[in-house]
Amino acid sequence: MNQRRATAEFDIIRRYFSALTPSRDDVDLGIGDDAALLLAPRGMGLALSIDTLVAGVHFFPDVSPASLGYKALAVNLSDLAAMGAEPAWATLALTLPQIDESWIAAFSQGFAALAGQYGVQLVGGDTTYGPMSITVQVQGFVPAGEGLRRSGARAGDDIFVTGSLGDAALALNRLQRGLPEPPDAVLLKERLERPQPRVEAGLALRDVATSAIDISDGLLADLGRVLEASGVGARLELVNIPLSKAVAAEVHATGDWSIGVAGGDDYELCFTLPPGRRSQVNELSGRLNLSMTRIGRIEETPGLRCFGMDGGLWAPSHDGYEHFSANG
Repeated sequence: MNQRRATAEFDIIRRYFSALTPSRDDVDLGIGDDAALLLAPRGMGLALSIDTLVAGVHFFPDVSPASLGYKALAVNLSDLAAMGAEPAWATLALTLPQIDESWIAAFSQGFAALAGQYGVQLVGGDTTYGPMSITVQVQGFVPAGEGLRRSGARAGDDIFVTGSLGDAALALNRLQRGLPEPPDAVLLKERLERPQPRVEAGLALRDVATSAIDISDGLLADLGRVLEASGVGARLELVNIPLSKAVAAEVHATGDWSIGVAGGDDYELCFTLPPGRRSQVNELSGRLNLSMTRIGRIEETPGLRCFGMDGGLWAPSHDGYEHFSANG
């Protein structure tokens, strides 16, 4: 790295990121040294997650930088939510093809808006020159031995999801096809570019759910990971899948449920629990003002079986998003 580029990097960090997020008492030393010094509470386990977003793969190059900053953190907080972990710290590695201070300022403010909502302090990272990509790592706390996992589902458990599915996938589909924006376009685009991580739900479900996962690659793909980890199968009732009016209309028009169950980018939680705990789910749903819908049950026989409106088996055209695959 030449001296001019190094100076520019440090100027960016100092100007836009050094005091960007809330300060926490458990940060002994944050941005500005070779490493951060952090203080984990006694008796708490540390949950860590990391995600990379690449221009042209995970986002359109012309996306709002504020929305991109928000989403870069949101997708990581969604992982913590699925573990029932309380967010604490984050690091950010930002690779840029050029220094555009207005873009950086907007990106940092989008990141800061969500960090402030959950008391997350940015404690370190890196800025480099190259094709645009964004890597965020988050760290959070969970009582030792109490984190939610994918491997806890048992035969007889109910399967629930939070919120609604398919909105982000429908927004992306319309953008890719260059379709005119309908009246619901703003809401759908918000679901794509500014997903709401279900942190509060994850914390509340820690003592209730037997397993959980966040839906990032589509319900079928992510629930499939729970089934594999738990050594079980599942039955889904498509008629019970929660869909917004826009997605329901698309499914009705095409007869294809894939956009709702395999589209990806939902960042809702899918979780399982024994039928005897349904009343607890209803109470949590009301308290959090967040819909939690039963969509099926866990079965002993391996595999994921989807049943359509007519009671017959429905076979998806694909299970969900995968890197390095034809549909990824």
